[in-house]
Amino acid sequence: MPTLRRAGTDDADFIVGAILAAQRGHRSRGWFDIALNWPEPRCRALLRAIATHPITSCWHVSLFWIAEVEGTPAAALCALPSAGVGAATRAVLQQALRDAEIEPAEQSAIDQRGAYLRSCWMPGDDANWFIEHVATLPSYRGQGLMQALLAQALEEGAAAGHRRASITFYIGNAAAERCYAKAGFVAVEEKRHPEFERSTGATGFRRVERAI
Repeated sequence: MPTLRRAGTDDADFIVGAILAAQRGHRSRGWFDIALNWPEPRCRALLRAIATHPITSCWHVSLFWIAEVEGTPAAALCALPSAGVGAATRAVLQQALRDAEIEPAEQSAIDQRGAYLRSCWMPGDDANWFIEHVATLPSYRGQGLMQALLAQALEEGAAAGHRRASITFYIGNAAAERCYAKAGFVAVEEKRHPEFERSTGATGFRRVERAI
């Protein structure tokens, strides 16, 4: 059985990798790759600053659960209330870019490159428990780690008073679809858009929910 624990600042590099992998899904590029359009080491450096920033967002290490196998972090996910997710992510990204002394013109270009997300983003009900950045290292897949993490996240959401949990992922990510179906999630909504597909190679997002 894996060991489940809260992530901390010392896990920032692992969490950064999990965020990037989850955003990419079954495609080669995710939102940070596309919006920043920087070499990966530079992307990781900014994302590490965001993951440990005083502004807490869905990218913050404190909101992640990690599954360890024999002391090695192998899988992770983030879980938090849906309400306010969008505002927090915008605030921390803008502040992190200012902290990194990114020029206003480049900040504007980042916003334009990342704008495709808005065409298909589905926040769902603000009362939902939001699960995001779900990722397992390739060598640890098929060992039940994500099912254990999802069960932990659902338990946490129920304890916080939420009645439903929601996850959003790329349409066409069959592995994610199977994983979430196994955990009792069912598709409730999807959005497709040509701009989204041009940017990511995926036609859009699918959102799944389940009662908790």
